[in-house]
Amino acid sequence: MARSTVQPADQARQPEREAARRLLDSSARLSYDPATEVDWDTPLDEDFHGMSPEWSTLYGTRYWRELTEPQRRELTRQESASVASTGIWFEMILQQMVLRDMYAKDPTDPRFQWALTEIADECRHSIMFGRGAAKLGAPAYRPPRLVLELGRAFKTLAVGEAAYASILVAEEVLDVMQRDWMRDERVVPFVRTINNIHVVEESRHMKFAREETRARLRKAGPLRRQVQALVVSIASYFIVTSMVNREVYANAGLDTERALAEAKANEHHKSLMRSSCSGLMEFLASAGLLTRPAVAVYRRAHLI
Repeated sequence: MARSTVQPADQARQPEREAARRLLDSSARLSYDPATEVDWDTPLDEDFHGMSPEWSTLYGTRYWRELTEPQRRELTRQESASVASTGIWFEMILQQMVLRDMYAKDPTDPRFQWALTEIADECRHSIMFGRGAAKLGAPAYRPPRLVLELGRAFKTLAVGEAAYASILVAEEVLDVMQRDWMRDERVVPFVRTINNIHVVEESRHMKFAREETRARLRKAGPLRRQVQALVVSIASYFIVTSMVNREVYANAGLDTERALAEAKANEHHKSLMRSSCSGLMEFLASAGLLTRPAVAVYRRAHLI
């Protein structure tokens, strides 16, 4: 009898290859060019918000109630730009992790081809977010220096499930926010278009990240799961806590120290973050990445 030339390792990755083929087909059918899809030429209409006001870090606080409508709109525009800038920062980390993972891999493998497609998407998204932040009248918001350096180390060292699960965390949190913003007629139209593009294309990226996380954990032992679960939770903490830069309050004309204090105590915003992560936490639990130490970190970040 002829022996099969298919290796056991190849057979084990066949489901991921099939999933990658479907993602490539989906990308060919439904992708956008932000350079032409987004209205970059119409001047910013300051009668609109930059995000759904309910997602503002100050919504529901005493300070929010004291703000005029123009002040609230300016605050949400600055916050939206900060979230976009954080998205650029993490998308650059993501691209380097995926390129490292695919280095010298089989270019005929659909997984390899999808990984490059995802990187191309992320390049367009980062340009789109940068142009969007500029149109909102915001400066370049960056995470604190310590977080930037931790990100530099993470993109260099993170491998396997730690890389893909962290990618999933960042994308899932943004996805829930942006689904609200893209449907909200109070949000400036060009931002709604940006959010729609990102939601459609990131849904494929999240699918890939889930598949890769499951695949990398197939033969993981208890110690590896414990370590990687903690790494993912710590990465998640810094991603989420860096989304809104402290400078947004000063740039919106507010008292920074008071705004920071009220935002930190804002139970409404904490509740929104927890609800946005419910599906993510279910996935992490099913993958064995919701360990007791990891849960403690997620609680500190108000993700659970």
